[in-house]
Amino acid sequence: MYNNEIEKYWTGRTDSTENRASFRLHQIVKSITSDEVTTDTYDVAFVGFECDEGVRRNKGRLGASQGPNAIRQSMSSLPHIFNENVKIADIGNVQCQGTALEEAQIELGNHVSKLLVNNTKCIVLGGGHETLYGHYLGVRQAVGEDQKIGIVNIDAHFDLRDYDEQPSSGTMFKQILDDDVNASYFVCGIQRYGNTVELFERAGDLGVTYLYEDEMTVETVETAFNDFSAKCDVILLTLCTDVLDAACAPGVSAPSPFGMHPKEVRSIIRFVTTNQKTTSFNICEVNPSLDPSGITVKLGAQLTNEAMVGLIRGK
Repeated sequence: MYNNEIEKYWTGRTDSTENRASFRLHQIVKSITSDEVTTDTYDVAFVGFECDEGVRRNKGRLGASQGPNAIRQSMSSLPHIFNENVKIADIGNVQCQGTALEEAQIELGNHVSKLLVNNTKCIVLGGGHETLYGHYLGVRQAVGEDQKIGIVNIDAHFDLRDYDEQPSSGTMFKQILDDDVNASYFVCGIQRYGNTVELFERAGDLGVTYLYEDEMTVETVETAFNDFSAKCDVILLTLCTDVLDAACAPGVSAPSPFGMHPKEVRSIIRFVTTNQKTTSFNICEVNPSLDPSGITVKLGAQLTNEAMVGLIRGK
């Protein structure tokens, strides 16, 4: 189900109603319906995916469906740094009804596609990491069957589980690679002891490019990404916040005690989103119900803001 009643989340401190140099994001972001997006009207647009069903199926901790609106609220008072020519919109949320995950993913894909075909970069606010599959469907729909899509995932886990019984938040990348010969997968932040031997073997069989969390440097990520992106026509970036150190991001489905530092993740987001091939970004697994201090939501908002800035500059 689609709902665009999100204007109440874009509220916050107002230093001036006239001096644009004092404006914050809530004074810039325009709440609209997806039908109001036309060619070249907006530089970037948000869409939320209120969904926990994939996490539930994957036996994770529920609550990420609250993430989209919490991230919006946390972003609202961040300073706006662009000139008046930059236009930002929010088209609202796709809500997963009950267990109807697959239908919700298709609906999300339709909204993502509508943005991209109108030359609007897209930011998807999840939701469990099953958000990624709907995001991918939208990119594929927008660019056509023959374009080579590169999926860059910042994650502690491969999410390459079998989906014989049903898809979940742990199966999306195998679903994509099984069905789409023009899709490739690069994941950075992999935990050595966060994935079974079978999943490492599957990643090898499927031709997945990956970097271990404990070996990554800025230089190795940039080199690997440049090699990967050179073989792709378009790039989409997905962040699963359980890649972050649990001390910095406790409010996620599967916390990582040896996760990445936020500054490392920020560097990757900046580098990937400013690439002209990058169409879109999604953030997943921010779980306000497990985040009593609000630190995970605030960090998720800051990282999403970095992605927004990168996509606009890359455009």
